[in-house]
Amino acid sequence: MKTLDRMWILAALFAVTMTLWDTPLVYPLKVLVVFFHEASHGLAALATGGQIDYILLDSNLGGLMTSTGGWPLVILPAGYLGSMLWGAVLVLGAAWSSRRKLLSILLGVVLLGVTLLYVRSLFGFASGLLFGGLLCLAGARFSEAFNDLLLSFVGVTSMLYALLDIREDLIVRTVAQSDAAVFSQYIPLPPMVWGAIWGLLALVVAVKVLFLASGPPPWRKKLQRAERAAGLGG
Repeated sequence: MKTLDRMWILAALFAVTMTLWDTPLVYPLKVLVVFFHEASHGLAALATGGQIDYILLDSNLGGLMTSTGGWPLVILPAGYLGSMLWGAVLVLGAAWSSRRKLLSILLGVVLLGVTLLYVRSLFGFASGLLFGGLLCLAGARFSEAFNDLLLSFVGVTSMLYALLDIREDLIVRTVAQSDAAVFSQYIPLPPMVWGAIWGLLALVVAVKVLFLASGPPPWRKKLQRAERAAGLGG
């Protein structure tokens, strides 16, 4: 996909997703992003020496991850910011990789693994198996172009959900048990302040990712500069 084409496609995906945000068409992707959110909490727990007890998801887009051990100062912000990073990885992976089918399969396998190991609610378990299976199917049966669009759409939705979820939970209305509310018990700033900080960070990442995805990967730029320098030197 050409650079200009990708830029317009990503812009169109953002516009379409925002327009259809509260419709049933986007609902399945929002469930998937809640899965990313809770899985990110879990990965942060594992990365800081803790262990995941279980993950719950419900049809109202609610989620819960409980863990033993780990560092709360890393685990708590990992949900919102993790959703942003999942989205960034998917958008950039679709833009820079020539193996989008393999990326879809890998993502599907990760979702299936997390579901089987940790998800303990019926809705969450069924959703995880469904999404994991569909991603594996897309990677195995459909074209690179289809998987490019699929990964980009999921990635854009994940980044948008992180931004809108922070805004809704922490700025528009204060949710008593939000990640920021609990985080404020460790570092005593109002949850709204933490929401603003995390939201600004997520916004900066989203804008940066869109610009990066619209061009060639950095290593290709370095290779091109090295080739030009070698040509001039020769």
